[in-house]
Amino acid sequence: MHASVSINIAQPKAVVWQAICDIEHSNTMIGAILAIEILHQPTEGLIGLKWRETRKMFGKEATEVMWVTKAEDNHYYATRAENHGAVYISRLSLVDLEVEATADSTAESARMTQLTMTFHTESQSRLGKILASCMGFFMKGSMQKMLNQDLVDIKHYVEKT
Repeated sequence: MHASVSINIAQPKAVVWQAICDIEHSNTMIGAILAIEILHQPTEGLIGLKWRETRKMFGKEATEVMWVTKAEDNHYYATRAENHGAVYISRLSLVDLEVEATADSTAESARMTQLTMTFHTESQSRLGKILASCMGFFMKGSMQKMLNQDLVDIKHYVEKT
C-alpha cells in the first residue's frame, strides 16, 4: 500500500524543518501521538535516530519502534519500522513554494512550504502479501486520513509559533 498527502504551511522551509525534526517532542505537535521515547540519539544529524512511538490508530493504542534511515537537511527524512511481518516506510519532505506577496502582506509572511508525507508498507510473508492485496484498497483511505490529520496538526503548530 502506498499513500501520500501534502499540505501548504505559511512558514519558511527552515522553520518547518526544525519542527518536524524535533521528534522527541512530536507528541506536543501531533494529536495522535501519545508518547515518544528516544532509544538512540546519533551524535550528529538525523540518520540513526531511533525512538518508540505510541499513537492512537483506528481507535486503539499502537506502539512501534521507528528509526531514520535517510535524510537530507532541509529537504527530507525517511523512517522505517518493522512489525507483524511488514516493513513500514514513511517520508517527510519539504519544498519551497513561490507565493506572490500581496499589498497587505510582507515578503516574509508570503513564504510558504509544502510538506508532503508518504507512507509505504511492504509485506514480507506470502500470507501478508495476500492480505495486503485484499485489504489494501480499504486501508488506503483510512491511512490517507490519518496522514492528513498529522499534517494538519503540524501546520497548526508551526503556523502559531
